[in-house]
Amino acid sequence: MFRVGLTGGIAAGKSVALDRFAELGACVIDADVLAREAVAPGTVGLAEIVEAFGADVLAPDGSLDRARLGTIVFGDDAARGRLNGIVHPEVRRLSAEREALVAARDPRAVVVHDIPLLVETGQAESFHLVAVVVAPEDVRLRRLVSVRGMSEDEARARIAAQATDAERLAVADVTLDGGGAPEALRAEVDVLWERIVQETAEELA
Repeated sequence: MFRVGLTGGIAAGKSVALDRFAELGACVIDADVLAREAVAPGTVGLAEIVEAFGADVLAPDGSLDRARLGTIVFGDDAARGRLNGIVHPEVRRLSAEREALVAARDPRAVVVHDIPLLVETGQAESFHLVAVVVAPEDVRLRRLVSVRGMSEDEARARIAAQATDAERLAVADVTLDGGGAPEALRAEVDVLWERIVQETAEELA
């Protein structure tokens, strides 16, 4: 099994790259999806969050009120650290479970892990290859404001809360340019996919 860690800053174009990997035949594991599963109603993760931050972080239906929790942790490093200490281990557990199922079906599979906080959580050494999607900050700001409806101040704060481009590039085996048209990024993923397929074939040979 060939394991790829895919990361990039917010609004850099990572979802475009992930979708293309899936179309090409990779098994994709999305850390954001797993993070939602980890704190779904009835989970240990949600219970621990309530214990740490109080019942006010619950919506009326018993699910996690992400907006409310976000206001608590976003500007508080200690609170965000407590939250990450709850969620990240659960995400890794769920990710390992998904990967084990894939390996059981096809030991030669290519598994792409979409991990926005790959650098921040120190997981770069866990993969055969780390691919980083990059885009200029002004492009990312424009996308966050025009597409996601954020204010410019909010968008800048979101970018500043993540690892820097330099920190991501320091662990990158491959960089993918997400600053232009989606078609261009998809073409770069195609080239990388050919390289991965060739490398895995050579290993098997």
